[in-house]
Amino acid sequence: MANHKSALKRIRANRVKQLRNKYQHKTTRNAVRDLRAVTEKKDAEELFPKVVSMLDRLAKKNVIHKNKASNLKSKLAKHIAAI
Repeated sequence: MANHKSALKRIRANRVKQLRNKYQHKTTRNAVRDLRAVTEKKDAEELFPKVVSMLDRLAKKNVIHKNKASNLKSKLAKHIAAI
């Protein structure tokens, strides 16, 4: 158990941040999945910038590694080009 008041506050703050990161990560994963499922090129091109923005935000906050974000963006771009 934490011995200091500040440590207790840190535990609470970390939990809030963990939940926020978990929510944003899951939302982004669902957006990537939805983009892969789209069959119309026009719809995919509309959705792509939003998904890229979400991935960049996660990478900036170190929720995912920047190289993982880059790999996902590259694969999604190739997927859209192939439609």
